[in-house]
Amino acid sequence: MATMTAPPSGAYKIVDVPELYGALIKSKGVEGTYVGASEAESPWVPFGDNAAIRHLAFDVRDNVYVNILWIKGPGVIGTHKHRGRVWAIGLEGSFRYLEYDWVCKPGEFITETPGTAHTLVTDDPNGMKALFHMQGANEFFDEHGNHVETLDVWWFMNHYETYCRENNIPINKQLYL
Repeated sequence: MATMTAPPSGAYKIVDVPELYGALIKSKGVEGTYVGASEAESPWVPFGDNAAIRHLAFDVRDNVYVNILWIKGPGVIGTHKHRGRVWAIGLEGSFRYLEYDWVCKPGEFITETPGTAHTLVTDDPNGMKALFHMQGANEFFDEHGNHVETLDVWWFMNHYETYCRENNIPINKQLYL
């Protein structure tokens, strides 16, 4: 059995890699983006009384949005149902869903299955922060199971841009893929 090793390269330089479609990629492709840690690059936008969202990416072609959710102390994000995939990783504190028996802590990874309803809570006295990568609609419901609002990439873009306009903060074009 062969031992796996990292691909070889001793070059600490930009390597000119051949690309058959280089000109096409350069003219029609989209460069990667970078969003630093500064709130000047992406502010914490209030999300209810006890939470905020730091928006990191919006992709309108695939209805994908990436953000950090911060619940500042013990609290709840209402019952919701995703219509696409969700990946998340805990960054600070801890959170869970009332419908499941696990608790997500820093460095732990979760997925949410499209079509299932769940209620995000944190019992942590310091709250929680988690990075979420979401695709598709996110439907919110009240305590009686009535649909209240649908959040998608357009909602999250509006959430970010409205806050920036109201607070004289420049829109960061690096957030748009």
